[in-house]
Amino acid sequence: MRYRTEAINSDGGDGTAGVPEGLTVTVSSPLNPDRDPAGTNPEQLLALAWATCLNATAQAVVARRTRTAVRVEVELHDASTGGYEFHVDAFLSVEDASGEETRRVLDAAHARCPVSKLIGGAATVSVHAEEFAEAAASTR
Repeated sequence: MRYRTEAINSDGGDGTAGVPEGLTVTVSSPLNPDRDPAGTNPEQLLALAWATCLNATAQAVVARRTRTAVRVEVELHDASTGGYEFHVDAFLSVEDASGEETRRVLDAAHARCPVSKLIGGAATVSVHAEEFAEAAASTR
């Protein structure tokens, strides 16, 4: 084992959740009309986890010779089997790279990224190469 952590949530979709090492976040369900607008939710946390992991892996693929950016979109849908499901799309871009080169980096990073390995086989998960944009390379 290289690393281990855990997260604890005792409040469900509204309240707090945390990591014993010190991170505590306010969670707020996007389905709750009285939600705390400063709170986060599973959709945002999933997007952040995958964007961070996939971009760190892309940086390893390009040996940090150029900038890469990843944005992840997560949508909550009603599932045909009842309940809900996530539809997740990741978009990777590489500065000054052709579409073919960006796709090569995306394929390599997606194959190596631990979060991609976890969710990549789901029918509602997709990856896409896109043109690099300065705005995508910085936090919005």
